[in-house]
Amino acid sequence: MTNPILDAPSTSSEAAAIVADASLALAFGGLRDLVWGHASVRDPDGRGVWMKAAGWGFEEITPERVQLVSWDGEVLEGTGARHIEYLIHTSVYRARPDVGGVVHAHSDRVNAWCALGTPLEPLTHAGTVFASGLPRFTETANIIRSAEVGGRLARALGDRDAIVIPHHGFVTCGRTVGEAVVRAVMLERAAGVQLAAHAAGEVVSRIRDDELSDFAWPGEHLQSAWRYLVRQGRRSFLDVDPVAATPLARPAAPPR
Repeated sequence: MTNPILDAPSTSSEAAAIVADASLALAFGGLRDLVWGHASVRDPDGRGVWMKAAGWGFEEITPERVQLVSWDGEVLEGTGARHIEYLIHTSVYRARPDVGGVVHAHSDRVNAWCALGTPLEPLTHAGTVFASGLPRFTETANIIRSAEVGGRLARALGDRDAIVIPHHGFVTCGRTVGEAVVRAVMLERAAGVQLAAHAAGEVVSRIRDDELSDFAWPGEHLQSAWRYLVRQGRRSFLDVDPVAATPLARPAAPPR
């Protein structure tokens, strides 16, 4: 029995499976923050967004722990409590018809880099993902708990693929949730490299401006990275083969 890695849902069950995979991928990518943070996809029938239930960490998510949340915050399918910050997702989707997936995560590295007040430099290939600019939403570092604040966050994001919320976290988006997940992991890595460089001494070089256009990050590259992250997330946290829905063979315990 195969367990394919999907990009966009056409049914409710596919939407739940994709959100579960996105959560495991974010966990593998180093973006766990206890039970906080969430990834979402649009409901294929337009009823709202699919995202994980509150109270679970990224690495604990299965399709059974994913909910359909209406545009007004009602849980239409699934069980458990709903995340307060569902409004981040609904606000971005309302403002961006081109977006099919959203990630909100908390990252110590991104928050530490934001606190320095310096631009994110293209020190590695990961940094080039954000070479066109990375807006900051500085209105509040608190939880996004109103549609009004969510709307202003979405307007600050504009047509970009990522925005940081200093002292809180960040939001990434994409045509698919896979693109949003890969951008989230790239942002985490880019911030980590910049922090390490600053800690070691003065930063004296970066990728040249005339080379930045070479790093276009086409969709097939993002898709390949998405599939890798899902495979490793499944292997790391579900104890199943990342492609076939069967348990991994484990070596027998050594004799005592």
